Amino acid sequence: MASVPSTQKGVIIEKTGGTEVLQHKTDLPVAALVEGQILVKNDYIGVNFIDTYFRTGLYPAPHFPYILGREAEGTIVKTGGGELYGLKEGDRVVWMGEGAYTEYTAIPAAKAVKIPEGLAPKVAAASLLQGLTALTLVREAYHVNKGDWVLVHAAAGGTGLWLVQLLHSIGANTIGTASTQAKVDLALKAGATHVINYSHEDVKQKVSELTGGKGVVAVFDGVGKSTFDLSLEVLARKGSMISFGNASGAVPPFNIARLSAKNARLMRPTVMNYITNREELDYYSKELFNFIIKDGLDARIHEVYPLSEVARAHSDLEGRKTTGKLLLDPSK
Repeated sequence: MASVPSTQKGVIIEKTGGTEVLQHKTDLPVAALVEGQILVKNDYIGVNFIDTYFRTGLYPAPHFPYILGREAEGTIVKTGGGELYGLKEGDRVVWMGEGAYTEYTAIPAAKAVKIPEGLAPKVAAASLLQGLTALTLVREAYHVNKGDWVLVHAAAGGTGLWLVQLLHSIGANTIGTASTQAKVDLALKAGATHVINYSHEDVKQKVSELTGGKGVVAVFDGVGKSTFDLSLEVLARKGSMISFGNASGAVPPFNIARLSAKNARLMRPTVMNYITNREELDYYSKELFNFIIKDGLDARIHEVYPLSEVARAHSDLEGRKTTGKLLLDPSK
């Protein structure tokens, strides 16, 4: 392998705020490895809403300066010994953890999986966090069965498109919501049964019409504050409200007694608590890769941004200007 430099390009924040707090640096130190870690030269870095949550302070950063980013794909250039789960120098891997907005990241080997031969470059980085989020939501948060009527908010977004495709493979009846005709068309192409354009259609009324007045057995809501009440309203009796994101802001304090009107169930899951050990990560990542390779699920990539233009990527994501996955190229 090529020698590893002592410094690298990367993005840090030293305080919370808007995109102006994102600092692109060219002299960040490359971390030294400890036992059980691998050093990955990142080729593509995934951008996720959670990155914006840490940037704005919605989620507290553990320290400053702080390196954003939760996933990337690349090549192992160095290992630190100990339990490496069969990974070695030269392996192409995709990983989830912290500190992805850099050229090189030292991560626990337990957080990385080898990329199957059948996956083209970019696909793993575009798939892992959002794909595993969607997969664990439909397997564990609410186990979706063939024929179920479910609602997916922001169906043309990153996680939304994964949900729509997985639900189509399962055989569910999926109602999506989207804000433009282009996004409606994209969600329909991905496999949604119906898509409601909420810019001019009444979501509650349309869901009632489509479900014969019963409502949906589950809502997958990554939008948060602006859709929370609506999500509860369209639930069927004994339905499950799965709130997994805060794209429009955090959901305000909630009176749990409201659930009794329908004997509804409310969950606020996170993917990391579904893959807390190596066995769970292996199980779900293999299932996800099989869906991509065998069922043809599309890891739709919106754009690959230079890492130096990370502020533009965050602005586009927060401004609802994107469909599919945003990636960063740390070499630029």
